[in-house]
Amino acid sequence: MIYSMTGFGKALVQLPLKKITVEIKSLNSKNLDLSVRLPQPYKEKELEIRNVIAQQLERGKVECSVFIEVTGEETSATLNAPIVRAYIAQMKNIIPDADATELMKMAVRMPDALKVERCELDEQEWNEIVKVLNQALININEFRKQEGEKLGNDFANRISNIRSCMKEIEGYEEDRIKSVKDRLLQNLKELEVNIDESRYAQEVVYYIEKLDINEEKVRLTNHLDYFLETMNANEHAGRKLGFIAQEMGREINTMGSKSNHAEMQKLVVKMKDELEKIKEQVLNIL
Repeated sequence: MIYSMTGFGKALVQLPLKKITVEIKSLNSKNLDLSVRLPQPYKEKELEIRNVIAQQLERGKVECSVFIEVTGEETSATLNAPIVRAYIAQMKNIIPDADATELMKMAVRMPDALKVERCELDEQEWNEIVKVLNQALININEFRKQEGEKLGNDFANRISNIRSCMKEIEGYEEDRIKSVKDRLLQNLKELEVNIDESRYAQEVVYYIEKLDINEEKVRLTNHLDYFLETMNANEHAGRKLGFIAQEMGREINTMGSKSNHAEMQKLVVKMKDELEKIKEQVLNIL
């Protein structure tokens, strides 16, 4: 079973006074590239969150955001009464007839009129955040699994197309051998020399051996089988699939250089096209 590195997971919980939301997004990356956004009171827990995410997601460019929305009558800001009274007294000295309400409006806008108390870490709230984080990780892994299934189906189709092209190539191999024999014979006739049938047969065998692609077809078939086997194994094998795809490319390129036949070369181009699409998608595999 393969997993995609692309995914999105979200989870939330409603507490009496707050709503906690955790969102996790991931894209493909060679290693784990993790960024975490936390409310200020929970910055000290960033390392713990990073460890939890690293154990679950392993690879990818991951962004985790924790949002805390106050929904009840709770605030960390209070009026600094002595400062406000001092501002009002000063403004009354300047404008004795000023309306008290207007003076209050102006005073609360002045510097230091509000005291913001630093929120301390709430362990109960933190436990809720951990639960929501774990649920978001479950959700993103499910998303990755579904995306991986789609990629697996695409890989299977493209490998099937490569096999079909190999099968078609076999139909042109006899024609290619006949073409080689005819071309050699025609060249010899143009030279107007006596033909040594034994030597002619040796040259034909030599060229046929140079153009033989049976070994490449066997190796490519083995690589295709191994790719599917690795894809369906219970392991995260994105890098391994990339290496197998490279080996597949070597065999296809060798077949192309040996084909020496227009129709066979067209089929090799199709195989290369399918393989390039496989290589592009393998970069998204965990």
